[in-house]
Amino acid sequence: MRLIAVSEGHPSAQQFYEQIKLKFPTMSQATVYKTLALLKELNQVLEIDLREDSHYDGNRPQPHPHLICMKCGKIVDGEESLDQEMLRKLEEASGYTILRPQISLYGLCPDCKSTS
Repeated sequence: MRLIAVSEGHPSAQQFYEQIKLKFPTMSQATVYKTLALLKELNQVLEIDLREDSHYDGNRPQPHPHLICMKCGKIVDGEESLDQEMLRKLEEASGYTILRPQISLYGLCPDCKSTS
């Protein structure tokens, strides 16, 4: 829990596991995944669901947009919050109940854009 709270960026479960096993070598990878799932359920961590792997944001567990570089994979937080009125209108128009809003915007980060 402490590791998630002080993590910078948006680490994956594998990255958390690699850090945890240095201090707790008997910790299993399954325990890390189960703990992340529980924290997600308790709204203490936000899962950024990517195709190949999930990454986690324990610093801002409320829904917010993420910008993801298609070249280097860097993930940064969007500073704007999600428009609750827009979400309400989407629910109304579609009949869905939105349980986990997530917006991921893909592009090139400033570093990758300058080297292209």
